[in-house]
This record gives sequence, structure tokens and C-alpha cells, in this order.
Amino acid sequence: MLTDINPKLPMRDKAITRDFYVNKLGFKDIGSTDFKDYLMVQKDRVQIHFFLFETLDPKENYGQVYIRTDDIEGLYKSMLETKQSIHPNGSLQTKPWGQKEFAMLDPDNNLLTFGQGV
Repeated sequence: MLTDINPKLPMRDKAITRDFYVNKLGFKDIGSTDFKDYLMVQKDRVQIHFFLFETLDPKENYGQVYIRTDDIEGLYKSMLETKQSIHPNGSLQTKPWGQKEFAMLDPDNNLLTFGQGV
């Protein structure tokens, strides 16, 4: 039986990635040991893992993760209030596939899409 999924995304610099997810998005660093090449963060029931990829070209990174929420309006408002950078094409909108979504990019151009069913 499957129970969880924890996406693994590339990062060029662990300190920058950690700062973005922990200090800007409110995740917690959940690594029990500080490995230079690996980072694990969690917020509520969502866990994202990162692996070091120092030569990553952000313009060629297609890493993506879709994160479901039960309060898309509140999350979006909170992102705006804390001046988080919403993707220029990713403002909060209702999509034809029945989801209300918004998106942002992390420091390595991993696309984070947040969504809730309408």
C-alpha cells in the first residue's frame, strides 16, 4: 500500500534553498543529520527533499511539484502579505480542470504550484 510521496528536487546551494523554504515559506528543516548534499523540509503533511546539483542551470531546470491545500485563498493572501514572488503567469486563478491555483519559482527555478479543488 502506498502512503506518501516526497518529491526530490535539485538545489545548487543548500543554504539558499533552506533559507527560502524555512524563512520565506514556513517549512521546517527535518533532517536529523546535516548532510552537505541533501535537505529535507516539511510543512504540515507536505515533505520535500532536495539533492545537491551544483552545476544545475536554472534556465534548464524543469523541476516541478504540485502541492494541494485546503485553504488556497488564505495561502495566497499570506504569500502576498509576506511579499513572496508569485510567478508572473501564476497568479491565483480558477483553471478549466477544476482547480484554483497559483505558482511560484524557488531559487533554482523549481516550479511550486499550489492548488485546491473548486
